[in-house]
Order: sequence, then structure tokens, then C-alpha cells
Amino acid sequence: MIKRYSTLALVMIAMFAALTAIGAFIKIPLPIVPFTLQIVFVFLAGCLLGSRNGLYSQLVYIGVGLVGLPVFTQGGGITYVLQPTFGYLIGFAIAAYVIGMIVERIEKPTKKHFIGATILGLFIVYAVAVPYLYIALNFWLDMKTSWSHVFVVGFVSSIIADFGLAISAGLLAEKLYKVFHSARRESISQGEGETMI
Repeated sequence: MIKRYSTLALVMIAMFAALTAIGAFIKIPLPIVPFTLQIVFVFLAGCLLGSRNGLYSQLVYIGVGLVGLPVFTQGGGITYVLQPTFGYLIGFAIAAYVIGMIVERIEKPTKKHFIGATILGLFIVYAVAVPYLYIALNFWLDMKTSWSHVFVVGFVSSIIADFGLAISAGLLAEKLYKVFHSARRESISQGEGETMI
């Protein structure tokens, strides 16, 4: 089945892919894993676009980077899958989907729902990223590293700041949700909604 997307949906997917790319360059350099603001836009994509479009926004971002555009924190290209931080990008896509799925299931989501969803999304990102980091360093980069060291550089060094970003993104999503939800309903009522063809 092929889906025809409304102009609004395509614009929102492209916009959040671009915002995630911009977030990659708002960073604090740290050893191995730099701290960036990308994750804020991942949280917002899931909360505001829903599960499917939130996921697509991150897949577009990843796809653009893998074809060679330097939208990742350390460049781009297909070989970026070998970078130890690529697991975070995979985690972004999964987290956006799960966050969106949680919000979609609630008729009138409130502050606690958005914050709860973004915090869960945060831990999903780390659940994918930290093992990927360990595997990348120890196997294809041949940088023998212990689990404890990977846990420190991949989780401990940034979890407090990211936790704060998750809460902030949840609060911001609550403010923006009605605007996005109303715009989506309006596009559907005007015949631009997603339909099966």
C-alpha cells in the first residue's frame, strides 16, 4: 500500500530532519562522544509529528548523511556506520517512533505524558547507543575498551544534561502540541490528509 502524504506532513518531516542536522553542530566537544542538541529535536519530532512521521524525519536525516552530505557531527558518508557514535543515530529513529506512539495513544496528552515519553525515549537512545559504542570500539576500530569505560563516556558523561533536555523538550512539546495537532486536522479537513491509494 502506498501512502500519499499531505504537503504539511512532508514539510514537517523535512523540517525536523533539518533541525536534527542543525542540532549536530550545536555541540560541546567531548572525548569519543560529543554532547549535542540533536536529541531535543528527536524528542520534539516524536511528540509533535507522531510515531510514523517522527521516525521518517530521523530516517531522512540519517539517509541524507549516509549518501554523503556532512550533516552528522563528524561528517557524512556510508562509512559513518563504522563510527562509534552511529548507534545514537539509530537510537534517535527508534526513540522518535516510540515517543510518538505513546503520545498518539493518549486522547489529550498533558505535561506528564510528554515528559514521561521523552524520558523513555532518552533511555531508548542510550540502550541502543552504548552497546553499539562498545562493539564499534572493540571490534571494527580495534580500540580495546572496557564496558565500564564505555559506560562512562557514552552514558554517565552526558545523561544528566540529556535528562534536563528531555524534561525541557517535554515542556516545550506541551506548548506546541495544540498548534501542530490543529494544523494537521485542518490539512486533513481540506482534503490533504494521508490516504491509501
